[in-house]
Amino acid sequence: MEIIQVDAFTDRPFAGNPAAVCVLPAMPDAGWMQQVAREMNLSETAFLVRRDDGAFDLRWFTPAAEVDLCGHATLGSAHVLWEEGHLPPDATARFFTRSGLLEAHRKGDWIEMDFPAEAPQACEAPAGLLEAIGAEPTFVGRNRMDHFVVLASEDAVRALRPNMAGIEALGKRGVIVTAPATTDGYDFVSRYFAPAFGIPEDPVTGSAHCSLGPYWQQQLGKDDLMGYQASARGGIVRVQPQGARVLLSGQAVTVLRAVLVAELVAG
Repeated sequence: MEIIQVDAFTDRPFAGNPAAVCVLPAMPDAGWMQQVAREMNLSETAFLVRRDDGAFDLRWFTPAAEVDLCGHATLGSAHVLWEEGHLPPDATARFFTRSGLLEAHRKGDWIEMDFPAEAPQACEAPAGLLEAIGAEPTFVGRNRMDHFVVLASEDAVRALRPNMAGIEALGKRGVIVTAPATTDGYDFVSRYFAPAFGIPEDPVTGSAHCSLGPYWQQQLGKDDLMGYQASARGGIVRVQPQGARVLLSGQAVTVLRAVLVAELVAG
């Protein structure tokens, strides 16, 4: 079985967010997939199995747990399906996931994905959040997966040195931190922390932009947004909120092909 590593939300190797992608003949045992994800030690490993209708079942695992939604590993999965000949170049990639049906389309050098919107709802900061972040927010919210924190400036987001133990104790998947961008070419910047799922800081988080898009659409009055995730690797996500859905676009680069020799355990 081949396993392919893709750098997502970037047009060059060794940037963006790396994801491992494994196309399998049948869906294996969840415990086996978790072991492979732990072995790969990337923020997500994606497992795909073709369905009779030509779509694919898709599951995502961090080194610590299965997750409900992942943008960069979906982008990487679509890239692999086209590049490795599992789908024709002009075909839509369709994925059945724990977050419903997701689709991806090729748009020149970019891949556009149709995801559910996850707009943050304003709330009081839960106990320990501000101490864990170590910064004063201008807005605090949450969605079904994450806490959502807005800071006053791009510099404040870039300078964050959060307390990971404090974030892990908050009880949700992770914390999105964002601010309006001052760097030319971008509308907002963000960072994402999910230590409870084995990811202290995620390099580029597609699913976080399901919240970032609707929020900044409302704040900036724009329907076509460009976000920069200001991690050490960095990555670019184009976001187009459309009501209950969000179009996320990015680029991807294959950096590694390997043979997985561990025995597959069928579910």
